[in-house]
Amino acid sequence: MSFVPFEFDSHLSWLRLGVAMVWLLFGLLFKALDVLPRHRQIVARVVGTKRAGGVLWLVAISEITLALWMLTGRALVGCVAVQTALIVAMNTLELRYARDLLLSPIGMVCANAVFLAVGWYLALATG
Repeated sequence: MSFVPFEFDSHLSWLRLGVAMVWLLFGLLFKALDVLPRHRQIVARVVGTKRAGGVLWLVAISEITLALWMLTGRALVGCVAVQTALIVAMNTLELRYARDLLLSPIGMVCANAVFLAVGWYLALATG
């Protein structure tokens, strides 16, 4: 398993920190701490109101775990592959079941494409 140490003079390390912070922001603040209730509403549209809280917690834990995984610098190709699968699945479900709750469906897809491109650039450049 490959390990990439954090190097203060490397743009790749700072990109890794940035990617991790996005996952931490969305997982911890928006989902676990429910700062944006819209996320709970979106999940409720997909799994139903009764299951929304539990599923939102699972998503939050998954996103926080991805942040920590990215910060460790271990197996970054695998980490970004998991990120890709999660984002594609979430975006597909959101667009299918909760499009009206999204601030900008096209913007979300474009932002996530750029986010994943940065992740893959980082993983392939360091892996």
